[in-house]
Amino acid sequence: MIVLFRRPNEMHAKKNFLIISAHDFRSRRKANMHFIANELAKRGTTRFFSTRFSEITRFRPDPRHDLYDRANRVETVNDVDCYLWKTPVHAFNTRLKALRPVENLFFRIYQSAAPEILKTWIEEATTIIFESGYAIIFFDLVKQLNPDSQTIYIASDAMKTINAASYPDEVLQNVAPQLTSIAVPSRLLRDEFPGNARVFYAPHGIDPSIKDQADPNPYTAELNAVSVGSMLFDRELIRSAADQMPDVTFHVIGSGDKWLTDRPGNVVVYDEMPHRETLRYIKHATFGIAPYRGEAPFYLADTSMKLMQYELFGLPTICPETVVGDNPMRVGYDASDRDSVKRAMLAAMAMPHATKRQFLTWTDVADRILAPDLFEDTKLVA
Repeated sequence: MIVLFRRPNEMHAKKNFLIISAHDFRSRRKANMHFIANELAKRGTTRFFSTRFSEITRFRPDPRHDLYDRANRVETVNDVDCYLWKTPVHAFNTRLKALRPVENLFFRIYQSAAPEILKTWIEEATTIIFESGYAIIFFDLVKQLNPDSQTIYIASDAMKTINAASYPDEVLQNVAPQLTSIAVPSRLLRDEFPGNARVFYAPHGIDPSIKDQADPNPYTAELNAVSVGSMLFDRELIRSAADQMPDVTFHVIGSGDKWLTDRPGNVVVYDEMPHRETLRYIKHATFGIAPYRGEAPFYLADTSMKLMQYELFGLPTICPETVVGDNPMRVGYDASDRDSVKRAMLAAMAMPHATKRQFLTWTDVADRILAPDLFEDTKLVA
């Protein structure tokens, strides 16, 4: 990691940060935006505004369900001011081309209904961060209320991967050149943006101290496989793997799938649990699983925080061949080939547990997001 010159003191001067995201800082499930917010809170006033939450949300998996009664009011947690904007309905992707005009109108109505707290936070912010997804629809409001603010888009995922509607994607493509910068956690995401946009590379980080927070061993069985998270979760892959390895207990954490019936007896399903609690299951597992469905994007080889955490603990992991990348700790499989899945598991079980590389800390990541020009390693080849 090469720094072009000594980091100036003003880089850490007190500022006012606003994050607009479909996550909520208080959620038990942690994504990159939670760790970035923690870091920003050390540097100045930090607000976290959560969107796309309504009565509709109650009928679909969402890690914010337990925050339903805490919506529409400011709550400060770990020095971060949080606001979950709950509306009767929210704009969403109908996935029907014939309804596109209505869908676009719905987004414009949702955008125009922005609450006063968001407007106030926009006016007071020095830096406004839009996470990939629907947050970018508020860009015009930002320019209207606070045209001098630093505006940063964090591309946690490509729009098509998260099934975003066409409206926010069109807004993003139109405003991308106007953004102060766009941070991509994988170089493979550069082509998602116009050529004249200021795109920089800032990979996800990891807090190295989590390695000391992962005891005691939660397992009673000898052989244990663990899957953490719900993104593109492939239930059938877990079913197939468990059927083929009856001596292994498969621990599925936070998949968003209760599996109340019709699951193999050696599959244990857990509800969403605090991030720290999952660490014990990762550290003491025999091997990890990243059971992404077939449409998993190739850039997950770089951006999957699940895979990064597995690797930090030196956990051999099986995953779809498309997301193995050049990582020696991962064994690829073809989900349509049962023999391929079994071979991958046997190979992972035979591998030693070892950490192969160093990761950026979240302090490093925040530095690069806020001032990418100061670092040689943020540059992308045009």
